[in-house]
Amino acid sequence: MNHTTLTSTVNLAPADLPKESGRFDLPIALGILAASGQMPAAALGDYEYAGELSLSGELRPIRGALAMTFAMQREGSTRRAFILPRANAAEAALVAGAVVLPADSLLQVCAHFAAGNGEQRLERHVAQAEPQPAALSSRSSPSSPSMYPDLLDVKGQAHARRALEIAAAGGHSMLLIGPPGTGKSMLAARLPGILPPMTEDEALESAALQSLIGSFDPARWKIRPYRAPHHTASAVAMVGGSSSVRPGEISLAHRGVLFLDELPEFERRVLEVLREPLESGCITISRAARQARFPARFQLIAAMNPCPCGYAGQASGRCRCSPDMIARYQGRISGPLLDRIDLQVEVGALDQEELLGASSGEPSAAVALRVRQAAARQMARQGSLNEALAGAELDRLCQPDAAADKLLRSAMARLAWSARSYHRVLRVARTIADLDGLDTAGCAQVAEAIQYRRAIRHA
Repeated sequence: MNHTTLTSTVNLAPADLPKESGRFDLPIALGILAASGQMPAAALGDYEYAGELSLSGELRPIRGALAMTFAMQREGSTRRAFILPRANAAEAALVAGAVVLPADSLLQVCAHFAAGNGEQRLERHVAQAEPQPAALSSRSSPSSPSMYPDLLDVKGQAHARRALEIAAAGGHSMLLIGPPGTGKSMLAARLPGILPPMTEDEALESAALQSLIGSFDPARWKIRPYRAPHHTASAVAMVGGSSSVRPGEISLAHRGVLFLDELPEFERRVLEVLREPLESGCITISRAARQARFPARFQLIAAMNPCPCGYAGQASGRCRCSPDMIARYQGRISGPLLDRIDLQVEVGALDQEELLGASSGEPSAAVALRVRQAAARQMARQGSLNEALAGAELDRLCQPDAAADKLLRSAMARLAWSARSYHRVLRVARTIADLDGLDTAGCAQVAEAIQYRRAIRHA
């Protein structure tokens, strides 16, 4: 009796690029079936495939389906459609123009190519016109879903609320400094709810990064990410990496907010890795075997106590920290990192009347309207938010009037600012002018911008 053994060789070129996960199971199985004559090979090249196969032939979901379709559509792929596990179809179909054919098993995929023999073809996944987030609360607007906490919950803190509005309007980073229980974390959590709505491209970029780690939920489409890693997070967790290079917290916060509570408690080297992406909006991760580049245009919001015990400067006299202890504590944040934070805001303790009374502030919807109007002015003028201005564009668009320029130069000399600090104050003043509906920043706008850089001063 003769036995015939079929041997197949699978080439995953390029060989020097590490392969991971089971996403190649489906294309490998189809290649073997085509090579052995069990299915037609001519039509396989018209499609893109990804999916993990169980021993029964069932297709299981994979990570990165949205990232794959987004990248291929952006690069002008000529593939007719994407054949993916059904569980990945909803996210992949969010990419405009992408034709996604969901399948439950290898058998269904094979039947699609044998449709002329009476088999059933795969049907295109029809995406919703706009994935709907969670139900809106009674005090929310369509641009402010209930999953965004409302500023109406914050009592007092008019100064910090104003700074939060400026940060949202211009995309500026911010540091909140104050004793425990003053509302720093509450304010930070409410920033996403007043940011301008995400554009289609921003939503796709953010969702694609979430997809790479398998955490994207179509119900959160166009909801700005809010990441708040614990202060024990490592540098790898923050920027990404590990043995299989994946995005870290700063990339998962892309087009959203990265909140670092108890900022001085983070390891120094963890904080220092933030310096490059704060300037460039991306992070390059290099390993011995490969290099990866991820976008990381996040809005940094940080919070800290003024001293180790948290009560420095309070009228209660509870603080027993010496000046040296306070200086060492605040010195855990390096000058170069602090220099990159646009707004440094003191958040004072509330008095009893403010704490026990009703909130007197505006809801998020009212603040978000002003933020959208200011952001629209910036986009119409320069095509970006003020935080991204640099070089000749910064000098041309952010130049204040003569009196304000004199005030700014005087503050720079008195406070010993670096050139970076000077330029960041210019950007903030330009954002304040946009909120005020002015073409040029005057003394009032420059003076307000100056006061937001005086909370901490390194010797």
